[in-house]
Amino acid sequence: MAKRLLVTGYGGFLGSEITRQLTARGDSVVGFGRREYPHLKGLDVRPVVGDICDYDAVLRASDGVDAVIHTAALAGVWGPWSEYFAINFGGTQNVIRACQQAGVPVLVYCSSPSVTFDGSDQSGIDESVPYPERWLCHYPHTKALGERAVLAAHDPPRLVTAALRPHLIWGADDPHLFPRLIARARSGRLWIVGEGTNRIDTVHVRNAAAAHLAAADRLAEEVSAADGSAAMSASERGISPRVGSGSLAGGRAYFITSDEPVNCWDWIGEILRIADAPVPTRRMSFAAAWRIGQVLETVYRISGRRSEPPMTRFVAAQLARDHFFDITAAKERLGYRPVVSNQAGLEELRRQW
Repeated sequence: MAKRLLVTGYGGFLGSEITRQLTARGDSVVGFGRREYPHLKGLDVRPVVGDICDYDAVLRASDGVDAVIHTAALAGVWGPWSEYFAINFGGTQNVIRACQQAGVPVLVYCSSPSVTFDGSDQSGIDESVPYPERWLCHYPHTKALGERAVLAAHDPPRLVTAALRPHLIWGADDPHLFPRLIARARSGRLWIVGEGTNRIDTVHVRNAAAAHLAAADRLAEEVSAADGSAAMSASERGISPRVGSGSLAGGRAYFITSDEPVNCWDWIGEILRIADAPVPTRRMSFAAAWRIGQVLETVYRISGRRSEPPMTRFVAAQLARDHFFDITAAKERLGYRPVVSNQAGLEELRRQW
């Protein structure tokens, strides 16, 4: 049965692919963004132009939808705390309140694996890893605040929520990660940080989008099941729907990857070769990169510069440390399966680039 879903940030890299996949299967989309997006014209999308920090605009967009997939966010590793907090936490609170007021029963929040990252290796970890005690930049801190709020709002059957943590989203049309890597490589500013042996997970954009659709579908099933259980007598259902809920998908966070960890620098090298950009050979120790990042962050902060420093502690750690994840929970609870392999994604890059 076709549904109507609100996708916030629908014009972004991930939001656009979610929108394409939803409409391809017959669902209609209310697209909430800061402007209209010509590349999505022709799809079954009703655009709503607005600011995620404007609660009234978010509420209007939420009217009459069956579910919300919330991808709108301020990304990056540098910028004022006030902006990150207002968009990533305040905007998410607006989405939660709008769901509650408009009676939207399903909310899928696009989070990030960086909400658990403190600069140390993350080797095959699962969702039992807690939030860190320190934050290396405002993005993961505010995304974690948003994630906590979404999971705290889980209140079946009125509102069923989940948070997805897709890691290093990429694809042929990637406007973020690949252009930065290629520009740094061509300018000679990309160095191998650390020993060059760290393993990372990535996720093709079509896999990341498919995971969000799978989560929305699974949560909708739980709403229906909870509604049905609530309509039954106590003797008929035998137990409360809250009892024995260990297999339920709602109220949880999930790492999302293509389930194929790779050597970070081998993978970067392959991307650069496809782009006909120089592959880095110069090396810098993690300790040196960390110290440089720390100094540059201090200088930029004191001077009030808004541009991103060429190195930060967060970037140093991301380039040198393991960050790959166990996605068993997403497979078992959401029914998520990657639809594009790393190799297939790279072949697509070769064809399109």
